[in-house]
Amino acid sequence: MQTLTLPAPAKLNLMLHIVGRRADGYHELQTLFQFLDHGDELSFRLRADGEIRLHTELPGVDHDSNLIVRAARLLQRASSCSLGADITLLKRLPMGGGIGGGSSDAATTLLGLDHLWQLHLGEDQLAALGLTLGADVPVFVRGRAAFAEGVGERLQPVDLPEPWFLVIAPQVSVSTAEIFADPELTRNTPAITVRSLLAGGGHNDCQPIVEKRYPEVRNALSLLNKFVPASMTGTGACVFGSFPNEGEADKVRRQLPDTLPSFVAHGRNISMLHRSLEKLAQEASA
Repeated sequence: MQTLTLPAPAKLNLMLHIVGRRADGYHELQTLFQFLDHGDELSFRLRADGEIRLHTELPGVDHDSNLIVRAARLLQRASSCSLGADITLLKRLPMGGGIGGGSSDAATTLLGLDHLWQLHLGEDQLAALGLTLGADVPVFVRGRAAFAEGVGERLQPVDLPEPWFLVIAPQVSVSTAEIFADPELTRNTPAITVRSLLAGGGHNDCQPIVEKRYPEVRNALSLLNKFVPASMTGTGACVFGSFPNEGEADKVRRQLPDTLPSFVAHGRNISMLHRSLEKLAQEASA
């Protein structure tokens, strides 16, 4: 195989509780991840010379600092692989949106190049590598809806309803570091069990801080709340509401201002990346 194209799906944090702060400054979290059938797309072409080249520029992001390039080089070092890749990114997910764009791209790079280079490192090792790139990368590597604890790296797979979501992307990039550094952020929400969470409840401790700092997010929540209960994902800026079917979600989307980007997507407990890799494996064994 010389080329490979794979999705890098979005995720939603259906809730996000901050239950403590560690001595190293990182926050202890409890969150619930679910994937969407919408996201970026990455194409990989094999190189024999060991070079890693990303052919898509992102505004304000240096080539060597891009998580895609960092993930590829990390995988090279960890596996002592002498192969390289030309990589092209079709960017659909907003940067700083809280739906996992950069982390998902990194995970797709790890899994895609593991496949293209025929390394067969396995999910555990790839997830461990991913964690060094960002706390959200392991959930994308594992590709299953999950209840997460710690900094987001301790994952417990869960089966969730798979509704349709309307996601609004306010035109603002929220700094995660800025939100977690805010002195008014709640850091002592009582820990809950996954069973009690699935029975109902949960909120996003970051949402009040983001609403206060970013009126664009506050306004988007207010607008969506006129139709369904609205929540913010991660540290924002994207906000979402759930619907029983695509038609109901799209009906509300059509009522939003043209100046407010949005999309409708299906919630998925198995990510589209893993569905694609499964299909490749089936085709290879046929």
